[in-house]
Amino acid sequence: MTDKIEKETEKEIGKEAEKETEKKIGKEAEKEIEKKIRKEIVKEMKQEMKKSEIQPESGESSKMIGTPCGAVRGTVSAKGDCIVYKGIRYANAKRFQYPEEVTHWDGIYEADRFGNCSYQPRAFYDEAKVPEKAFYYHEFREGESYTYSEDCLFLNIWAPLEAENAPVLFYIHGGGFKGGCGHEKHFDGAAYCRQGILVVTINYRLGPLGFACMEEWKDEAGHAGNYAMYDQMAALSWVRRNIAAFGGNPDRITLMGQSAGAMSVQQHCLSPLTKGSICGAIMMSGGGVREGFAAAASLKDVEPFWRELDLRVTEACGKGLREAEPSVIFEEFNALSKERPDAAMVCGPIVDGAFLPEPAMEIVRNGGAHEIPYLMGSTSEDIVPPIVHKMAKGWARLQSDLGRCPSYAFFFDRQLPGDDRGAWHSADLWYEFGTLENSWRPFEAWDRELSDCMVRCFANFIRTGDPNGGGLPQWLPVKKGQNRVMRFGDKTAAMGYVSIAKLNHTMRTKPSVGE
Repeated sequence: MTDKIEKETEKEIGKEAEKETEKKIGKEAEKEIEKKIRKEIVKEMKQEMKKSEIQPESGESSKMIGTPCGAVRGTVSAKGDCIVYKGIRYANAKRFQYPEEVTHWDGIYEADRFGNCSYQPRAFYDEAKVPEKAFYYHEFREGESYTYSEDCLFLNIWAPLEAENAPVLFYIHGGGFKGGCGHEKHFDGAAYCRQGILVVTINYRLGPLGFACMEEWKDEAGHAGNYAMYDQMAALSWVRRNIAAFGGNPDRITLMGQSAGAMSVQQHCLSPLTKGSICGAIMMSGGGVREGFAAAASLKDVEPFWRELDLRVTEACGKGLREAEPSVIFEEFNALSKERPDAAMVCGPIVDGAFLPEPAMEIVRNGGAHEIPYLMGSTSEDIVPPIVHKMAKGWARLQSDLGRCPSYAFFFDRQLPGDDRGAWHSADLWYEFGTLENSWRPFEAWDRELSDCMVRCFANFIRTGDPNGGGLPQWLPVKKGQNRVMRFGDKTAAMGYVSIAKLNHTMRTKPSVGE
C-alpha cells in the first residue's frame, strides 16, 4: 500500500512538474513569437513607408517610417548626416499623477518641431535681466526661443541615415531638477550619428510639477511623488518598444546625463523598475553614491515644504497646488525656496517604496545596484569640485571592489576660450556632444580635436561598455592600485592624477556657477 501511495505521489509530482515546465516553455515561446511578430510588423511598415518618402520645398528630404505607435515623419538634417524626429509625444500625464505611455496615434505624426519644455522658473521672467541667470542664458540660450507647458512629455530622436540595430544613447538633461530641456543648442545628436549611434533626448516635468507630493495624493498602489522620475521611465519604456523602427537596438541602451540628469541616471541604476532596460551609464558632474551625501529623502522629509507651498498658493489665488495656475505655483515656489534652506533637497527623487524602495546606500549594500559598466566624470570648477570628483571616482572604484564590470572616470579641466574662461559646471557639454560650432566662443583647433576625442571615447563606451579603441588614448578602468583618471584638458587627453588640494583651493577662491 505504501509503495502504491509513493508511486501515485511521484506520478502526481511528475505531472505537476511537467505542467510547470510546459507553462514556462509556453511563456518563453509566447514572448519569442511576440518579439518576432513585432519585428515583422515594423519591417512591413518600414517597407511600406519607404515608398512614401517625400521631398519638401526647402530641399531637405523627409522620411516617414512605421512604428508600433503608428507612422511618423522626420527630416534629414541640414548637413544630410542624420534624420531628426522632433517632439514625439511619449506619454500623457495629469497634474500630480503618473504618466500614461503613448501606444498609438492616428494618421502621420509630423515630428518636425521640438515639443514644449516643462514649466520652470525661467518661463515666467526674462532671464537676460536677472544677474544670477545671465551667465547660463548667454552661454546656452541667447537667441533661442522655447515654449513652456504642463503638457511637456516629448522626446527627440537623431538617427543615422541607414541605421540598423544601432546602439542607443538616451540623454537626460540637467538643471537642478527645476530647469532645462532636451533641445537646448548644445544638445544635438549628429556627432554620435556619425559614429553609428542613435540619440534620444527627453523633456520631463520639473520643479513642483515633477516632485511635489503629499500623503493624500497617493495612488491606489500607495505611491506619491517622483513624477519626474516616472516620466523618464515612461520615455525609456517608449524607446524600448519603438526604437527598432528608427534603426535602434532596444537591448543596447546607454543612459547618459549631466548634473541633475546624472543624478537621475544614478537613481535609475539603483531602481528595480529599470533593471534589464539599460546596458551602461554615463554620468557627468553628478551621480555616485556616498555615505551621508546624496541620500534620497522620503515623503515625510519633503512633505512639510510642499504643504507650506500649498498653503501659500491657496492664500495667493484661492486654489491649492492641484488647481492653481502654474505662474502662481512657481512664483510662490521661488519665494519660499529663498526662505527655506531645505528647498534644494525637495526637488529631487525620494524613497517611495517602488522606484526607490530604500535609501541609495542600502540598495548598494543589498546588491540592488545594476551590474553594468559606468563612465563618470566632473569638471575642475564644478559647483563643489572635490565632492563631485570624489563621488564620480568613488562609484567607479566601488564597481571594481565589488568585482563587477570595469568602470571609468574622467576629469575635464580645459579652460574654455573667450569671456569667463574656465572649466565651470556644464562647460564640458559642448565637447561631449560635439556641438562647438553652436557656441559663440572662439574655439581653437585643439578644442575641436578634444571634442572629437571625447565623442569617440563615449561612442566606444556606448557600443561596447569600454571607451578604448580606434587609436584613442588608453583609458584604464578605476580599480585598487589604479587611481588615475582620463584627463581632458589644455593640450592633453591622457591618464593622470587629480589634486584634491587644488580642487579645494578652487572651491574657496573661485565663485562657482551652476544650474
